[in-house]
Amino acid sequence: MSGGNGDLLRMGELAEASGVPVPTIKHYLREGLLPEPVKTSRNMAYYPPEFVDRIKLIKQLQEERYMPLRVIKDLLEEDPDRARALIELGDKLLEHALASESERVSAAEVRGRYDLPQDVLDRLAELGVLTPDKKGYSPSDIRIIEAISRFRAGGYEERIGFTVYDTLRYKDAMGDLVKQEVDVIMERLAGEMDPDEAMALIEAGNQPLNDLLAAMHTKALVAELEARRGAEPDSNGSGDKSK
Repeated sequence: MSGGNGDLLRMGELAEASGVPVPTIKHYLREGLLPEPVKTSRNMAYYPPEFVDRIKLIKQLQEERYMPLRVIKDLLEEDPDRARALIELGDKLLEHALASESERVSAAEVRGRYDLPQDVLDRLAELGVLTPDKKGYSPSDIRIIEAISRFRAGGYEERIGFTVYDTLRYKDAMGDLVKQEVDVIMERLAGEMDPDEAMALIEAGNQPLNDLLAAMHTKALVAELEARRGAEPDSNGSGDKSK
């Protein structure tokens, strides 16, 4: 035993091995994220070496996956292996997404290719709709620029009230939608199939998802316009069309 207790670790040794400060580990203990230590006296406790990996996992879920401690506790109590599967699948998803965004088109080429003023591009970047770096624009940036260029060519111009700020509606809605989408993917796939198999499934669903979103947008637009027509007041202002 370490310090007279075999492989068991003192708190300081546990903190050093895990890279997590003593106060944080004590907080995990108070929150019930770690099993009770082996106590040899009122003021002396020792910790199994497997605590090291568990503490690292808790810290990773908290800092890299932004999970609250109560959610981490439930997850670890249910299945620690599933927690590791969540991390592995999340890393795969991020790796795949970053790979698809790795190419860059220079700012000069974008200005030459598309009829968008620089101040429009700058405002879109300020809003976080575009995320260029020093090397230029990503593939998804280019698709957004192309779409906005087509909008402007079709008459959606600032003189009639259409501005880059209209994109915020879609950015905010998409952020909420994607958060739910990732939650569903993690819940249903992590630990249930190999990460590479899960990625193949997700990749196969990309185009059907785009088609689904477009079709549902059309149906929602029709439903909203019909609802507004149905709510129009009649000639006497009552809104009652049954008379």
